[in-house]
Amino acid sequence: MKSRVRRVTLFALYQLCLVAGIAMMPLAIAARQAGVTLPIHRLIAGVGEAYENAQ
Repeated sequence: MKSRVRRVTLFALYQLCLVAGIAMMPLAIAARQAGVTLPIHRLIAGVGEAYENAQ
């Protein structure tokens, strides 16, 4: 039961990170033009990997 709750929580967190990444796209484009990159891809990859390991 505990692992199921963890898996569902990680899935929800992964989906939330994807939505946040999509919502921040205009900011990321503006930041890239200024020469700065946002590390959103690392956050999404880390949460995605944790979710895959929980399965």
